[in-house]
Amino acid sequence: MSTLSPSPDRLRADQLAALRAGLAHARAASGPALPFDVPALDDRLADHGLNGAGLHEFAAASATLSDDAAATLFAAGVAARFAAQPGLTVFWALTSFDLYAPGLQQVGLGPDKVFYAQGQKDSVVLAMAEDALRDGSLACVIAEVKAADQTATRRLQLAASDSQTPMLLYRRHRVRDRCPLTGLSSAMTRWRIGCVPSARLPHPGVGRPRWSVELVRQRNGNPFSLELDACDDTGRLDLPAAARNRAAPADRATSQAA
Repeated sequence: MSTLSPSPDRLRADQLAALRAGLAHARAASGPALPFDVPALDDRLADHGLNGAGLHEFAAASATLSDDAAATLFAAGVAARFAAQPGLTVFWALTSFDLYAPGLQQVGLGPDKVFYAQGQKDSVVLAMAEDALRDGSLACVIAEVKAADQTATRRLQLAASDSQTPMLLYRRHRVRDRCPLTGLSSAMTRWRIGCVPSARLPHPGVGRPRWSVELVRQRNGNPFSLELDACDDTGRLDLPAAARNRAAPADRATSQAA
């Protein structure tokens, strides 16, 4: 007695069903995404926000102090929003304590929200960050390092996934002319942050800081770059007013009027 083999169409249908089931399982296993609440940014992200169970990397656009501060505050603003609920805290590990607490508070990360830990070298900082992730009780973990190979980032990604805790890895500039994000990494997203001129005010004074926010790489999505107003006191970014309320181009306005 012969056994009929499945038809090619049936095989393709079964394969498609298995693929859909695998994708559904992967989505269920990932943590909830934290949206930036800026549609121009969220709509370009594969998860429509930052995955709450993944590794995300940040670097300054250059080795200047201003870009370093912008990248630090960008990460701090993200951490502040992960820790927005009462009782949640952030663990921040680094080798050299050069953080400016009032600056962090201006983006929503007050002293009551952060535990700091200092290690003598990058390997110690990475180990502390992994242990903090596996604790599972923190809103977010931040680590500042000059170097982290793919094995180290894979361990952080696995620990973040297992504990459903977001991991923010700030890569400090080691060589002035080389971006820290050029090496291989297991991060879900990789960001490069720099300063750009703020909007002019109608009166003497300093306007809200503005950053160049570049997503260098993301899983299942494309890179992009935006100019955004810096984090406010709740850690939220915003689209510059000129971009949000921009008038239609002259040729388009003329054609519509005609």
